[in-house]
Amino acid sequence: MLVTGAVTAMVVLAFLIPLALLVRDFAGNRAINDAQREAERFAQLVALNAGVSDMLGVVESFPLDGSHFPVSFVVDEVVVGSVIPPGEDLTQAKSGIAFRAAVAGGQAIYAPVIIPSLESAVVVRVFVSDEQLSGGVARSWRILGALGLVLVLIALAVADRLGRSIVEPVRELSANAALLGEGALDTRVEPSGPPEVREVGVEFNRLAERMTTLLRLEREAAADMSHRLRTPLTALRLDLDAVAEGSVRDRLRDDLDELERTVDFVIQAARRPGQVDADSTCELGELTTTRVEFWSALAEEQGRAVSLEINGGPWQVAVGEADVVAMIDALLGNIMAHTSDGVGFTVEVDGTPTTATLTVADDGPGFDPSLAERGRSSAGSTGLGLDIVRRTAEASGGSLLIESLDTGGGRVVVTLGLREAVIS
Repeated sequence: MLVTGAVTAMVVLAFLIPLALLVRDFAGNRAINDAQREAERFAQLVALNAGVSDMLGVVESFPLDGSHFPVSFVVDEVVVGSVIPPGEDLTQAKSGIAFRAAVAGGQAIYAPVIIPSLESAVVVRVFVSDEQLSGGVARSWRILGALGLVLVLIALAVADRLGRSIVEPVRELSANAALLGEGALDTRVEPSGPPEVREVGVEFNRLAERMTTLLRLEREAAADMSHRLRTPLTALRLDLDAVAEGSVRDRLRDDLDELERTVDFVIQAARRPGQVDADSTCELGELTTTRVEFWSALAEEQGRAVSLEINGGPWQVAVGEADVVAMIDALLGNIMAHTSDGVGFTVEVDGTPTTATLTVADDGPGFDPSLAERGRSSAGSTGLGLDIVRRTAEASGGSLLIESLDTGGGRVVVTLGLREAVIS
């Protein structure tokens, strides 16, 4: 639009400036021509009455009210009609030469009439003021300026419509690309605009379809592999029946039940469109207590000191129960798998009016900064556990902080958004 406006304004000025000068010259010439005709008319009247002896009385009787210009008659040295400024040279006109001259305030037209009975010609003088020379010019210039402005505005409107035909489809593509990046896999665009932009829209839809297909196949493959675990789990449960009653059998049965619940969670997570259920809610303090009690048995066997502190509450976070359980298990499982026996850990739940915080700290060697940045806990870890924690936190509107303490050990701080804060 700026380029179109600038180019159009240059073209308009290139035409309007000469046209404005032409209008000014035309108005001046028209006023001069009218004044010349007026001078010729009065000169003819004087010539028709040339036989009258008292020429001064004749010119005094001419009606001057109908003239648009001030008219003066010079008979010998007497001036009749409009006053002639003193010092104006009338010698050439009195000698019988008609001419036009610039005088103070405008132009003067002299039309002499030679009368034999008089020593010098009778001079008819018609004065044209500067206002009369430029009469109507200002109005014409305003009209031309308005016309130029209208032309520029029309050009801008056309440029706007042409620009929108390109910009709007691109904006729609950008907005839908953002939605697709956020996980809205059903996002599609209606190809529009110029052929090149329409082609981009078509390719965008094709890309979205391909992504949807690949993710569906990936989820189905993950669900299928997880489902296949049910067969060895069933065989394991049958073998468990052969174990004698006692604490060992009870612990194995609990572990097997937990493993089956985990497999069910993997299948459900693989089959749903989003990886984190951010539309559900659960109480963080209660789930943390339950999961710490579950892991306490293994911690006791490994000689680990466990500390749990729930401050305030209830902490109704904006994440589903299954996701929170997977998050806590990932944090505590990392401690069990990647620190030596005897390394203790603490779990604390706290929060603010808008967020809840889960802090897990251990007395181990801490985190390698480069590995923690990539979501890995230590050597030999895939980082999948911390990735689950990160995605769960971000789905609720929170964040994940991984750090090594100066006093030794590592700490993971998970901030989760509360359901009330998300709704409000």
